[in-house]
Amino acid sequence: MGYREVVSRRTATWAAVAVGARAPVAMAPLALVFLVREREGGYSLGALLAVAYVVGEVVGAPLLAMRMRAERARPHLAAGLAVGALGYAGLGALPQAHTAVLAALAFLAGAAPAAVPGGLRALLNSLVPERAAAQALSAESMLVFGVFAAGPAAVTALALGVAPRVPLLLAAAVMAASVAGLWLLPAGWQADESDRDGEPMLRIMARAWPVYVTGAAGMSLLALAELVLPALLEQRGLPVGLAGPLLAGFAIGSAVGAFVYGLRAWPGRLRTQSLVLMLAVNGCVAAVAVLPGTAALTTGLLCAGVLQAGVMLSRNLTLREVLPPSVLAAGYSVMYAAVGAGYAVTGALAGGLLRVVAPSTAILAGVGLTVVLTLVGTLTELRPARRVPVPVQYSGGPDAAPAGQGRPSGGLDDASPGDASPADGPPAPSPGADPTGPARHS
Repeated sequence: MGYREVVSRRTATWAAVAVGARAPVAMAPLALVFLVREREGGYSLGALLAVAYVVGEVVGAPLLAMRMRAERARPHLAAGLAVGALGYAGLGALPQAHTAVLAALAFLAGAAPAAVPGGLRALLNSLVPERAAAQALSAESMLVFGVFAAGPAAVTALALGVAPRVPLLLAAAVMAASVAGLWLLPAGWQADESDRDGEPMLRIMARAWPVYVTGAAGMSLLALAELVLPALLEQRGLPVGLAGPLLAGFAIGSAVGAFVYGLRAWPGRLRTQSLVLMLAVNGCVAAVAVLPGTAALTTGLLCAGVLQAGVMLSRNLTLREVLPPSVLAAGYSVMYAAVGAGYAVTGALAGGLLRVVAPSTAILAGVGLTVVLTLVGTLTELRPARRVPVPVQYSGGPDAAPAGQGRPSGGLDDASPGDASPADGPPAPSPGADPTGPARHS
């Protein structure tokens, strides 16, 4: 299955709206660092403001997504984008405000549109054939990574060449413009809640928590790259302006990795792919911390970006296997919150460590935290599932078992096709995925 079935006028409109919604997110952390770089506290204050922004995303994503009506999602998405634009505008208009005011505005800018990525991803799934779902996710990742390639470069150029407040004002204008584009798209998507069997949404999504943990581990590496890189460049006597191009290289590598990942089916189960790729990305980031020279920085970040794309795509595809279709929008938003939490925790750790240790040491500490999160999530996914007898129809014979035995329950193994035993029969394909495409890994 190629990418041809993903391309249409409606998906092109969706892409334009998605760029307007995601570009400010790509710009915000580095823009906040540059906004207060010359104030007392410098980089540490910028890192803490970025943490406040991401905490807003973490809080807003699940709370707002679970209140979104699938069939009438447009007003919800529009309101979130409009309020988020106001938060960005406030940050750009008040760069010398008290730290508490800036933190509150950063929190608002992160929280208000936090459910938009999950909602737009669910909307994209409704715009493409079900068999092209995996390619749609890869195409979305390429778009997002492309935005993240342009965002830091634009922030660096505008903050150093014009004024530190300009990137945030531009982010406000771009996000506000994306609101108008929503009216060129469907008002929502169909969601049949019968696949939940009456089970509460929170309980369903809680079963996927190991996927969220490994997603958080993946995003924590981006926090290290974005928030500590300027200080690392200063430590090595290199121009701070290199931060933008280097992060752009990271994002370009991620876009290439997303394209390659969507071209074919890769060997191994999704969780195995995720573990191998995560450990490789950690190795690349650790090399960035210890190897001198611009060439080593560029190579390490580029390789990390290529591998990082596979990590995030394998996590999103695993989420499609674990959750029923009716809660995928909320599940995507919880994943967004989880990766935001990983960003916030690592950013806070890095910001605190920069006060007492060298930037290279702060990066290595963040890599250690990421490895721990990765192992926790992976080992939990490997946890044996509790099995109960499969229900059979009671025929009244002496050896027949009564019907009504509950369905298997336990860890993520219940939802992963690759984990079924031979007695369980052939695995079912993930919802909306092409059974011959990248979503099939076992």
